[in-house]
Amino acid sequence: MAQDKDREFVEFIIKEIVNNPDAVKVERTVDELGVLLTVKVAPEDMGLLIGRSGSTAKAVRTLARIVGMRNNARVNLKIEEPEGGRVAPAGKTKNVDDVMDELGNL
Repeated sequence: MAQDKDREFVEFIIKEIVNNPDAVKVERTVDELGVLLTVKVAPEDMGLLIGRSGSTAKAVRTLARIVGMRNNARVNLKIEEPEGGRVAPAGKTKNVDDVMDELGNL
């Protein structure tokens, strides 16, 4: 349980950042390189987690490394992209017919 503090800490921080805290999942794996925390969030929360130019994700990674140093472990954070790739912003999606019509008007 004491070794799981890094996972619990990262999970707590991310749940406070996102809009859907119930969708947050943090998995912890240990290998010869150290601890890897894999984070999964709802697709619509990816932007909140990553932040502008990756600043929020970088801050969470830094905090995770600090917790790891206190426990003499090297901690890395991996943010998994949701299934289906990136989510298009609301109202910005087009179907194939719309794109073909636009190309035909060029």
